[in-house]
Amino acid sequence: MFLLHEKGGKEHQVPVHHRLVEYLGEYMDATGLWRTPKAPMFQALDITRRRLKGTRMSRQIVFQMVRRRARAAGLPSTINFHSFRATGITNYLSNGGSLEDARAIAAHESSQTTRLYDRTGDQITLDEIERIRF
Repeated sequence: MFLLHEKGGKEHQVPVHHRLVEYLGEYMDATGLWRTPKAPMFQALDITRRRLKGTRMSRQIVFQMVRRRARAAGLPSTINFHSFRATGITNYLSNGGSLEDARAIAAHESSQTTRLYDRTGDQITLDEIERIRF
């Protein structure tokens, strides 16, 4: 399970895909974060010392990273955090997931809100999304 801290001080637990568990394990090994379990997982970087600062990475820095990688992949500059949410929900529904389960995963109060993120009718394919390189 992954504990997410959301807007308004809400916390939301979600199951984690097995591939993400592998990637996060490698990241935690490389950064040494296993030794500091209370520290933020994604931390700001001290560029001069080339090490993590121990403080949470800002939303602005994350957004800049996403934009750089999207631009490098030839994706529109309009990509944002909601693009990831829409991609995840659409992918889940396209692979047979139910709207009600997608609502629970996204922590939406209403299925109507989840439906706003459903892009199954759009022509963008998973192959397009796979052009993003991390």
